Amino acid sequence: MTPVCGSTVQDHVALAEIELCGELIIAASAAAEDRLSQDRIDEVLMGIAP
Repeated sequence: MTPVCGSTVQDHVALAEIELCGELIIAASAAAEDRLSQDRIDEVLMGIAP
């Protein structure tokens, strides 16, 4: 679906999912280990500071 000229369409659920993915990428890049543990993933997704 193409937006009408001059209008914007926002999918708030998709934007929230993109933000969460970004948080996971940041956490993964800062991690010392090769993979994030399930507990660390949960912390990131729940917004708990490390």
